[in-house]
Amino acid sequence: MTYEFDKDFWERHWQQGRAGGSGSMGGNPPNPYLARETSGLTPGTALDAGCGGGAEAIWLASHGWHVTAADISPEALARAAERAATSGAPERLRWVEADLSVWSPGAQFDLVMTHYAHPAMPQLEFYDRIAGWVAPGGTLLIVGHLHTPGSTGHGHHPPAEASATSAAITTRMDDTEWEIVTAEEHLRTLTGHGGRAIPLRDVVVRATRRR
Repeated sequence: MTYEFDKDFWERHWQQGRAGGSGSMGGNPPNPYLARETSGLTPGTALDAGCGGGAEAIWLASHGWHVTAADISPEALARAAERAATSGAPERLRWVEADLSVWSPGAQFDLVMTHYAHPAMPQLEFYDRIAGWVAPGGTLLIVGHLHTPGSTGHGHHPPAEASATSAAITTRMDDTEWEIVTAEEHLRTLTGHGGRAIPLRDVVVRATRRR
């Protein structure tokens, strides 16, 4: 089955989450790689590409970053803004409704990050696209799904077209332009409804733009 990660797909996904369905991610904490990969960076400007429920953008803002958080789903952005209102740093957050396959921020950022975002374009081309928004000396942070045979659907069981290996991502990055800092693949376990253990396979790539 081929997935079309368009606006209608993501609106259904987040509306299902609003009703407490399997797409309910808006209350999740930020992923554990964010603090590890950004704790040594000096806060500046950041772009969260495909911010979803806003957990990572809010975490960055609470740690001094000025964050532009973009997503195609108005439902996701509404939930993120609600959550941000009580975060203690809403003034450092800007929410933007945008189709990341065609939208451009019109600026470069000290940090560009994406967490499990799947726009309506090939996954690796999406990573190429957002890499162009990183300022010289800035950081690109990609956290994505690692597909395994037999996986279907979205969320904890991503389809192949929503996934990429760390090697597939880093081989597209010119080493005269990028310094690869982190290129890892991890298996971690989340606790689902009823205490059910859910294995989650992640890809984490962090790179610094040389020029």
